[in-house]
Amino acid sequence: MQEVIQSINTKVDLTVDATSYLGIADYGKIMVGDKGFEWFSNRNRRKFIQIPWGEVTIVEATIMFKGKYIPRFTIHTKHSGNFAFASKDPKRTLRAIRVYIPAEHIVKTQTFLQLVRGYISNIRAKRAAKK
Repeated sequence: MQEVIQSINTKVDLTVDATSYLGIADYGKIMVGDKGFEWFSNRNRRKFIQIPWGEVTIVEATIMFKGKYIPRFTIHTKHSGNFAFASKDPKRTLRAIRVYIPAEHIVKTQTFLQLVRGYISNIRAKRAAKK
């Protein structure tokens, strides 16, 4: 007998095809609604992710080519860790999330050059502190 997963949302704003990067990439659907963010697998009914809006701390989006391409985004939670997703329409997905999460909690990831600069400045600061 198949188990039926109960949605946490009472109203759904957006449903879109997506990929979850929790372990091995798995295809499914994202649902953004009034109570939280949900992802359900297309193949296995027992694979799903439900994140209430109160649990979300930051949504981090990887932005390339000056905002023309968003390959994936990561949802950081208070207790459950980080969840990475790729959406068929990431701009619409992030806009739907922005209705429930304040815009200052939706941030861009650092570029490779920004990461390298940060590491170098951190090394310099440690050397200066030793002297």
